[in-house]
Amino acid sequence: MAIVRGRAKTANGSKYLQQLCKHWGHKFDAEFSEAAGQVRFPSAVATLEASADALLVTLETEDAEAVERLKETVARHLDRFAFREAPLPFEWSATEDR
Repeated sequence: MAIVRGRAKTANGSKYLQQLCKHWGHKFDAEFSEAAGQVRFPSAVATLEASADALLVTLETEDAEAVERLKETVARHLDRFAFREAPLPFEWSATEDR
């Protein structure tokens, strides 16, 4: 299993987490609160966490190609919702297995 963690610095992490989960919840299974959320895509699971100064995203998948697509998708959607702050650079780090 491939696990990738991303961090985007923003004071509006909770707002963007909720917007992303609501948006993706129209097509995929999504649940969220003000501080955490999870979206189940067909080939991966995205877990989102909001802190006071960042939005943290963890992507878990068996498909290595899906990771790169999802990283781009998450960043692109976040920039759409965070248009006043965009582009929000993600710092990604990868790990293998848990």
